[in-house]
Amino acid sequence: MADFDDKLACFQAVTGLEDPDLCTEILTAHGWDLELAISAFTTFHSAPFDNPNNNNNLGSIDQSNRDSWGDVERSELTRQESEQVAGVAAPPGLAWKLITLPISVISGSLGLISGAIGLGIWVAGGVLSRSIGVLSWVSGRSGDSSSPLISLPAAALEALDFVAGFEREYGTTRPNFATEGFMDALQRSRREFKLLFVYLHSPDHPDTPLFCERSLCSEAMATFINENFVSWGGNIRSSEGFKMSNSLKASRFPFCAVVMAATNQRIALLQQIEGPKSPEQMLTILQRVIEESAHVLVSARLDAEERRNNMRLREEQDAAYQAALEADQARERQRKEEQERLEREAAEAERKLKEEEDARERAVREAADKEAALARRRQEKAMSLGIEPEKGPDVTQVLVRFPTGERKERSFHSTATIQSLYDFVDSLDCLGVEKYSLVSNFPRAVYGPEKHFLSLKEAGLHPQASLFVEVDS
Repeated sequence: MADFDDKLACFQAVTGLEDPDLCTEILTAHGWDLELAISAFTTFHSAPFDNPNNNNNLGSIDQSNRDSWGDVERSELTRQESEQVAGVAAPPGLAWKLITLPISVISGSLGLISGAIGLGIWVAGGVLSRSIGVLSWVSGRSGDSSSPLISLPAAALEALDFVAGFEREYGTTRPNFATEGFMDALQRSRREFKLLFVYLHSPDHPDTPLFCERSLCSEAMATFINENFVSWGGNIRSSEGFKMSNSLKASRFPFCAVVMAATNQRIALLQQIEGPKSPEQMLTILQRVIEESAHVLVSARLDAEERRNNMRLREEQDAAYQAALEADQARERQRKEEQERLEREAAEAERKLKEEEDARERAVREAADKEAALARRRQEKAMSLGIEPEKGPDVTQVLVRFPTGERKERSFHSTATIQSLYDFVDSLDCLGVEKYSLVSNFPRAVYGPEKHFLSLKEAGLHPQASLFVEVDS
């Protein structure tokens, strides 16, 4: 009796709960394991479950589910009754409590200290183990150079680790466990109008290997789960797996459950399956859960479809109104545009007439200027050539063929540059373009700008050369 009072006093001191009856219920639910009860309360009380063992929440669960999933029968939420710990005596009388009060205070203080130390060790151990797990996963993935470096939530990393380990251990014939956190998988089941099948994996339990091989991973079982459920699995050694085992009050393994999402981030627990079960037993239980929950899922699907239809109808009405408004605006805009078009056409006709006159005058001036520029250029090039040398050993004879078939021949000093040949062509009135190249046929060579400073002798054109004009495109 004193031990239970000590644990109750310590639990109240650590959690801050003043209601002794509530504290007694929590400790009883955890088998009077002080450390487990404190850790479960402090870590997970912020994610409430609609537990089938708590009759006070049944009304609110059913009412909240009306908005999203519909009504869940009370019998569905109360299949599994929590076992009470045997041997717990009735609370002591008032006189006995007054006599043992000093002892209870002292022992409660000692229990508080030990409980706080144990809680600290548990939290530190959990953080350390999670950190090591994340680092090992990242280091293992870093070897794959083709994998992109992305940041995943801790819950998703745990899910990936679980699925990879489960597949290595039991093969690919298995439920398609979601590679995301529990809440994400729950929301996905809600979007797909399915129930969520939860499997909590206890690797150290002796019944786990046989259950996974013969029941969970049997072809009929895996196919049935994959067709009718969104499935999520977690290792109870991981953070989220441990959290779910406490939240679902898993007392025997292997442990499976069927849950569904309710409003206000609450979760409705429909079925718990504890201990080893044959594939036939599992299929029977799951089939019954589906049949009993079918009206909820159908109602949710119909509600969603009705909302989509209403939204589509509103969108169509808005679109029709918008189309009519745009049509009226288009007609008014068309009238104004027609009036403006007529005014613009009149102005445009006058402008074009003036532009044509200006263009003719400008063309005449530009042609005259161009012709004068060409004449000056030919004259300048002819003057830069100087007097044509007489034939001799240091004189190069050059024949130039034009695209029109016309030929021109001239003598140059062998020390004259390739630029002199271009000046010669430019000085003639045989080519109407400015961009061209001088090219020899045998062997073919193009005397471009990079060769303009070579002498005729250096370019291999001495003592005589035959070139043709190639107009650049």
